[in-house]
Amino acid sequence: MATGDVVVARRAQEDPSDLAVGEVITNSGRLSVARMYEPHAPAVPFTPSQLASLDEALTLSSRETGLDFSVYLGDLADDTRATAEEMHSTVGARASHAVLIAVSPGQRVVEIVTGEESRRRIPDRGAKLAVMSMVASFKEGDLAGGLIGGLRMLTDQAGSAPKA
Repeated sequence: MATGDVVVARRAQEDPSDLAVGEVITNSGRLSVARMYEPHAPAVPFTPSQLASLDEALTLSSRETGLDFSVYLGDLADDTRATAEEMHSTVGARASHAVLIAVSPGQRVVEIVTGEESRRRIPDRGAKLAVMSMVASFKEGDLAGGLIGGLRMLTDQAGSAPKA
């Protein structure tokens, strides 16, 4: 407290014109300082350019194959496969035509979940090859490139949308 008293006494005698912007000496002699709060931007794994490329790859894959491709990036809990399958089931009526690529970098896991129709068009072997390609890119630190490459491989495996 003695240190605080000395500071207050010293500040009370200062010339108000010597104070920095946002500082004021109150009637009690206390120094009050206002500072701008600048929140830190959340850390995101992709640049805006990478997000645009990933969005374009998802759109083109879905358009070309007639399947609904989606990507999830985040924690997949303890049972990664069950969590990914649960996410896939939330698609609803189009779940049979959906493909989910679920990536959990912290757990070092990649899961590809397919519906009934998409499983018929993307064999397990093709999905495994896509996962191996993605993992190789992820090891090099290229998360966006790995996802885009994996989407392209899955699109090639599925082929063009069947004519109705």
